[in-house]
Amino acid sequence: MRFWEILGELWKNAPGKIGIVLLCLLLVVSIYVVSTYPRNFGATRWSNPSLWADNPKSVPPAWTNAFNRVKGFAHYTIELAEPDEENETRRAFEQRYFADILFQADTPPSFISYSLRDVKFHLRPPIISIMFERPDGHELILRRHVIAGSRRGEEAPYKRHNEQPLRAVLGSSDQLIDDVIQLYADEYQYDLSRQFVRDNMEDVLFGIPEIDAAEGGIAPLRGAYRITVRMLANHAEDIMGPVKIVLAGTVYGPMGTDALGRDLAEGLLYGLPIALLIGISTSIISTMIGMTLGMTSGYLGGKTDVAIQRAADIVANVPVLPLLIFLVFIGGSKLWIILLVLVAFSWPGLTIMVRTMVLQLRTGQEVEASRALGASSARIIFRHIFPHTASYVLAQLVFFAPAAILAESGLSFLGLGDPSIPTWGQILEYGFRTGAVFLGYWWWVIPPGLLIVITAVTFMFLALGLEPVVDPRLRGRRSWHF
Repeated sequence: MRFWEILGELWKNAPGKIGIVLLCLLLVVSIYVVSTYPRNFGATRWSNPSLWADNPKSVPPAWTNAFNRVKGFAHYTIELAEPDEENETRRAFEQRYFADILFQADTPPSFISYSLRDVKFHLRPPIISIMFERPDGHELILRRHVIAGSRRGEEAPYKRHNEQPLRAVLGSSDQLIDDVIQLYADEYQYDLSRQFVRDNMEDVLFGIPEIDAAEGGIAPLRGAYRITVRMLANHAEDIMGPVKIVLAGTVYGPMGTDALGRDLAEGLLYGLPIALLIGISTSIISTMIGMTLGMTSGYLGGKTDVAIQRAADIVANVPVLPLLIFLVFIGGSKLWIILLVLVAFSWPGLTIMVRTMVLQLRTGQEVEASRALGASSARIIFRHIFPHTASYVLAQLVFFAPAAILAESGLSFLGLGDPSIPTWGQILEYGFRTGAVFLGYWWWVIPPGLLIVITAVTFMFLALGLEPVVDPRLRGRRSWHF
């Protein structure tokens, strides 16, 4: 059967339709990932903790708010490129950056941070202040600090934080703790201890005392908040680059985060083309090896047949896992080593089955006629024997793909995967290693597991849809129709 005939036969039954639709969807997403993600995503982004410093740690997806009675705070990030307000006095030049936040959640942010870069000054270093204005009109100073001054031998203008931005988590200073205690005492006649404020700073910043509640009864204060970043400089040409304000959410993105704050959606998407690469490449190479050796063994017979079959028996009985552990120990956890081992030990079964089919075909009239006409062995194998085994080989090729994907995921789950390339198995392994299952972090465990199952099931549907191709007697039976 030609390719389009096989595709048409697939589309005639329900498993084939489901498999084609799912495979097309997986391929489209994989193409998007390959075209938009950096090639070295694993080493430069996924495994770089500094890139995820502003993300909350181990929080569920944002869409879970639709099902929870207590609404979490959605992660909020704003970058202020230009000052919103500039003032000049006799002694100083002032720049102000405003970040407005509408707070409507039941839980406060898990932390507040800011970062700035590209500070340039000419005389004395500027003073940076971070102010926090609540809906009740009270303003608190979250942080105040002075940029590092000039160094010996350095000439103006002085530049700071050009290569690495200055980042700080707000809300831990003793002065802020005292100001919060004073605010609650004056405005609400409510006494807070220093330790409680230190441990629950975000709650008291975004809250008010609950009525008739003892210490610790803090209710959320919903409304409009404003964070102001003020630079007080001594020279008109002193400037500051973009300012980034982060309010870390208690929910984050479509898939949540892990213990390092990594966006699990990015890792899960990146794992899709890796899974398809492993499954498709391993199945194609294993099928080519198994098919070639099987046809050669069955057609030539004799010592060649004995040698290939004994090699297949030996390889089929080699314990793969201990060998893989040894190879990983010697050569390191590399993806190509895993692929090599999967290919090296996947061909014996197909070789034995194809040999059995070829033993029946080589005595047929078609083969005998071609041999009588002087056709070479290679021509007879690939022109007169291969077409009769192609349908079965194609079905086995499809079956090999999910087996390879599941094998790689299992090896990564055991800690034998390539750490520079995030895969679904590695995400699962890190989740189990850090106790995600016991802590109830389902978003860290269920999605990668489901993706492994969906990808494997896609190829299983394709294999079921190919049954009429392998066995023509089934083409008239349409029990799988929608």
